Amino acid sequence: MKLLVCISKTPDTTSKISFVNNGTQYNEEGISFIMNPYDEWYALVKAIEIKEKNGGTVTVINVGDASNDIVIRKALAIGADDAIRVDGKPTSAEYVAKQIAHIAKQQAYDIIFTGKETIDYNGSEVGPMVAELLDYDYFAFASDLSIDGSKKTVSREIEGGVEITTSTNPIVVSAAKGLAEQRIPNMQGIMMSKRKPLEIVNPIAVAEKVSVKIHTLPEAKKGVKLVDSNDMDELVRLLHEEAKAL
Repeated sequence: MKLLVCISKTPDTTSKISFVNNGTQYNEEGISFIMNPYDEWYALVKAIEIKEKNGGTVTVINVGDASNDIVIRKALAIGADDAIRVDGKPTSAEYVAKQIAHIAKQQAYDIIFTGKETIDYNGSEVGPMVAELLDYDYFAFASDLSIDGSKKTVSREIEGGVEITTSTNPIVVSAAKGLAEQRIPNMQGIMMSKRKPLEIVNPIAVAEKVSVKIHTLPEAKKGVKLVDSNDMDELVRLLHEEAKAL
């Protein structure tokens, strides 16, 4: 079974957010970057678990420059067999999806994994775009996945229950919490990752339909006002006059 895991580099969750060049570009100065947690903890680990149980190979793919190699090597240390980096600037979800789909068409993967979203843009767009471009069945926010021959059974949580669907076709799965348990690379994995192949490929041209004009920060949160629990009149006044909730 051939498995492909899409991984991305994101700012650490504690990073301070600011923009440069008149709000058109994220300010990366002094920022620590990590592998997107949904890609690492759930998508990648689930692919490795499937390989360990059913055999096959796990390839990770990333779209970005050489600064992304550190997160790619971490994925290899956790257990991926090899990696592909498309040496392009990920300017949009469409750009990333078309790069991934172009590579995937050449390899005929059985399952392609993405995290349910990246923690910087929270768009959840790449997975369904890749599925559409490849004509694969798509399963969003998967919390469980089992394999029985060519049959793949995917579960996801919905309001009031769990939705269970199956497919015998190649699929794209966006991984949510519960799909797998986080793994920490050990020393052996770290040493082996240095010898695993990392292929660098040139990007294809993409005529993008959407472009980012400007980023803006949300308004700063206002301070909390404390009201005596016995002073209901003041609470009502604040809700009515200041919070405009009444």
